[in-house]
Amino acid sequence: MELTPFLDALPIPRYLRPLERNRQFTYYEVTMRQFFHQMHSEITNPTKVWGYEGQFPGPVIEAERGEWVHVKWINDLPEEHFLPVDHSIHSSGEDMPQVRTVVHLHGAEVEPDSDGYPDAWFTRGFNQTGPRFEREVYRYPNSQRATTLWYHDHALGITRLNVYAGLAGLYLIRDNQERQLNLPAGNYEIPLIIMDRSFNDDGSLFYPRTPANPPPGLPDPSITPGFTGDFILVNGKVWPYLEVEPRKYRFRILNASNQRFYRMSLDSGQSFIQIGSDGGLLERPVTLDEITMAPSERCDIIIDFSRQAVGSSIVLTNSARTPFDFGAPPDPETTGKIMQFRVVELRAPDTSNVPRLLSNIERYRESDAARIRDITLDVAFDRFNRLKFLLSNREFMDNITEKPRLGDIEIWRIINQGLAVHPIHIHLIQFQILDRIPFDVDAFNSKGQLRFTGEPQPPRPNERGWKDTVQATPGFVTRVIMRFGPFTGRYVYHCHILEHEDYDMMRPFTVIAPDCK
Repeated sequence: MELTPFLDALPIPRYLRPLERNRQFTYYEVTMRQFFHQMHSEITNPTKVWGYEGQFPGPVIEAERGEWVHVKWINDLPEEHFLPVDHSIHSSGEDMPQVRTVVHLHGAEVEPDSDGYPDAWFTRGFNQTGPRFEREVYRYPNSQRATTLWYHDHALGITRLNVYAGLAGLYLIRDNQERQLNLPAGNYEIPLIIMDRSFNDDGSLFYPRTPANPPPGLPDPSITPGFTGDFILVNGKVWPYLEVEPRKYRFRILNASNQRFYRMSLDSGQSFIQIGSDGGLLERPVTLDEITMAPSERCDIIIDFSRQAVGSSIVLTNSARTPFDFGAPPDPETTGKIMQFRVVELRAPDTSNVPRLLSNIERYRESDAARIRDITLDVAFDRFNRLKFLLSNREFMDNITEKPRLGDIEIWRIINQGLAVHPIHIHLIQFQILDRIPFDVDAFNSKGQLRFTGEPQPPRPNERGWKDTVQATPGFVTRVIMRFGPFTGRYVYHCHILEHEDYDMMRPFTVIAPDCK
C-alpha cells in the first residue's frame, strides 16, 4: 500500500468531560469500544480499531494536582479479538477469554488496586475477572508534579495486541506553578501521540500471526519478538500536517509504538527546546538538534516557528534504526517521516515565555540508598525455540524477589549484555538516572564478573529530570535511583517493547511496610 504523505490535517484529541465533580473527587466513566477509523484519506475503507470513548487514540483526561479522580473503565468490546492471539503464552490459553482489558495509568503514583496490574483484567460487563482484580472504579490521587502521563491497556499476555488495536490516550496533571511560567498554552499546546501501523490491502490493521522464518512446530498464531509498522501515525492519522503560526508552540509528545524508537529532528535544521520529560518539567530548558524517544517515553518540547516564512513547510523526521539502534534504518520516504508543519499567517501576538528556570528537582544521594539491586536483561529460548526475553533470568510468574521497603531509597543497576536498547519502566515511582557505565560483556556472560571498562557516563541533559522509563543501553550498566512509595503493595517493572513485556520481560515487585521482615 502506498499513501501520500501530508495529505490529512492533524486531529487534535478532545478533552474528556467528567460525569460528576464534587469536593471529594471528580468522576469519569470511560468505555472501550470497537469502531471504524479513517487513518488516511487514501485508504478507501475505514479501519477497524478499539478505542476509549470511541476515539483513536483516546481522549485527553486532565486533572489538577491534588484532585482525586475516579475512573470507571468499562469494557464494551467484542468477545473475540480481531488480532492474532497466541494461546501458548501465559494467561492466553484456549480456556481464557480472548478479550481481556485492564488500564494502567503510566507514570502515576497510585494504590496497587488502581495501578492496572496485569492479572487484574476484566471482560465485557465485568462478567469475568482476573485473580488480582479488586475494583471497578480506579482512584487517582494526582499528588505528583504537573506532568504528561498516558493510559493504556496492560492485560497479561495481550498488551501488545490491545495497545496496537488502539487502547491508549493521554492524561495531563496541571498545577498553578506551571501556569505561572507562561508557557505556550491553549491552541498553542498540542498533544502528539506517535505510533506506527501496517495495513492489509483492504485497509484493515495488519499484525503478524507468526515471526519471520518461523521454526518447525511453531504455534499459529505465535508471538513475535517485536513488530514495527510501515506507516507513522500522529494522533491517529498517517503522516499528517499541522498549520502553525510563526510563534512558539508547546508539544506534548508520546511514543505509543509497540517497538519502534524515534530519533526526531526537523529538516529545517532548527532546534527543539525540551522543557519536560516523563515526570514533569526539567530544571532548565535544554536545546537539542535531535531527540530520541523509546516506547512509552514522553517529551515536552517547545518549537519556535517565528523565524519561518509564511508559506514554508517543515518536516519532523525519524532516523532511528529498528531494532534500536543496530537494525535497519528507516526508509526516508516512509518511516523516516513523522509529520509536517505548514507556516501560516500570525493570528495573535506571541506573549508566551520559556523561562531559564523551570522547576526545582530534589536530587537523591547515593549515600542514602538502603540497597543496591542488580537487574539483568536476558534472552532465552522456549520449548518452540522462540526468543524469550527475561529480567534476571526469571519469568513473570516466578516468585517475587524485589521487596523494597516503603520510604527506602534504592539504586537499581540494569545490566544489558545484549544487542538492543530496552526501555525499562518501573511502576508506582519516578526515578532519577545516575549514569551508564560500560562493562566487559564477555566476562559477565562467561564468568558472571561485572568488570567496568570505562568511566560512568552521566545522563544526557534532557534525562536529568524525573523519569519512569529509561533506555538501558547494550554493553552498559544503567543506574537509576528512586524512593519507593507512597503506597505499599504489588506492582511490576518491565521492558516497554510490548512484545517483550508480553513474553516474558516483566517482573512483579512488592513494596512492604517498614516494619516487615
